Amino acid sequence: MKRPCVLVFAGLDPSGGAGVQADIEAIAAMGAHALPVITTLTVQDNDHVKAVHAVDASILRDQVHVLCEKFHIAAIKIGITGSQDNVTVITETIKHLRQQTLNLPVVLDPVLASGHGDALSREDAVSMMRPLQALATLITPNLPEAVRLCDGETSLPAQAAHLLRTTPHVLIKGGHGEGDEIINTWFSASRDQAWRWPRLSGGFHGSGCTLASAIAACLATGLDMQQALSTAQHWVQASLTKAYSIADGQRIPARTVMQLPEVS
Repeated sequence: MKRPCVLVFAGLDPSGGAGVQADIEAIAAMGAHALPVITTLTVQDNDHVKAVHAVDASILRDQVHVLCEKFHIAAIKIGITGSQDNVTVITETIKHLRQQTLNLPVVLDPVLASGHGDALSREDAVSMMRPLQALATLITPNLPEAVRLCDGETSLPAQAAHLLRTTPHVLIKGGHGEGDEIINTWFSASRDQAWRWPRLSGGFHGSGCTLASAIAACLATGLDMQQALSTAQHWVQASLTKAYSIADGQRIPARTVMQLPEVS
């Protein structure tokens, strides 16, 4: 059985909780196949990032060329980029693939810092996001990322209006908020929708990567945006309830043991 391919730009997390390992596992669970292009090599554990080393952009360009020659790309997921040169390669790739597939879905997870606020780039991460925001189908910032991307704006409707100027779909994730519920809100020109999830105790490593990749995979398999957002969130919530520990600190979502739920 042939699976749709998702081209992934992401960093390598040696703890295996976030980054490309999270992407590969989530995409496989959703019934698609990941084509991973490593943008950065990181030094980190399941809590903190110690260092980030960008991969040379020429290597990214060569990898992408080979992949695009051989495989049909059904969606793209972008995580950490590492450098402005890498952003240039990614934007060139999207433009090239959209000459073949006009509505190719692109999911941008604007990873500006680790969950604990550790920097993930030596360059201006917000500025690097701008050309990608203009090409993305969906952007999935958490609350701190939304504030940074929106010039310090803290109002959710104002953030949505700001981001919708460049990107047609916005999912603002509420995991960094307070209270017993996490509220993830989807904004678009035609409709808004909020999903409410019980806040689970403890912290999780790679939950944002997991969600963005699951959404990209759902879009690759042919689901529309609402279906993809709903299906991916149900699956991620289930994987978090079964999260496991590898050491003290943040737990790892159980991506490889969770089955795709049936969501109406």
